[in-house]
Amino acid sequence: MDAISKFQQQAFGILSSDKARKAFDLDAERDSTRDRYGFTARYDPMDPRRCSASAFSQRLLLGRRLVEAGVRLVTVDCRWWDTHVEGFDSMRNGFLPRWDQAYSALIEDLDQRGLLETTLVVAWGEFGRTPRVNKNSGRDHYPNVFSAAIAGGPVKGGRVVGSSDSKGAFPKDNPKTPQDVLATIYQHLGVDTEKHYLDHSGRPIITLPFGEPLHELA
Repeated sequence: MDAISKFQQQAFGILSSDKARKAFDLDAERDSTRDRYGFTARYDPMDPRRCSASAFSQRLLLGRRLVEAGVRLVTVDCRWWDTHVEGFDSMRNGFLPRWDQAYSALIEDLDQRGLLETTLVVAWGEFGRTPRVNKNSGRDHYPNVFSAAIAGGPVKGGRVVGSSDSKGAFPKDNPKTPQDVLATIYQHLGVDTEKHYLDHSGRPIITLPFGEPLHELA
């Protein structure tokens, strides 16, 4: 409980600081920067598919501002990234153009500000999509093979680690696991993955029971 209290106090201190308050003020950004990420005044906050509008792009911009303010770990979620129905149209005309614009803007922005070399950017979902197209012209949830895009930090871009078979159904060469990606993130953060912590009953719990950093990226 002492540790929890310590982290709660640290979090409250960060959120209540003047530096953090300024970081959350997106109006302080130039219009050209907001437009580069993807901003539209037509954004409807009640739109259930919020990721398809400007919310996600502006959250990425907020993420950059938080990193700039000294926050060590930032998570930006993109909700409703689902393609069970009319997947081809929703990806081509909805998700992908906005994703490409916002993600590339983030990488360029971090690089221009000298932050990319110390910031590891991981674009990652919890599963992939089925190789077969369903009856609704979409793809369903699929855990057997999927990918992650990793940039910044020690990563040297322009390379692909591992591959799937020709149908995108199973890993083929040099398969990696989610734990390997976690190990890579922990390594960048300076977290000892072999360290044990005691839970509330006194049992030792290892940080990451298995997984190796993706050395091919460096």
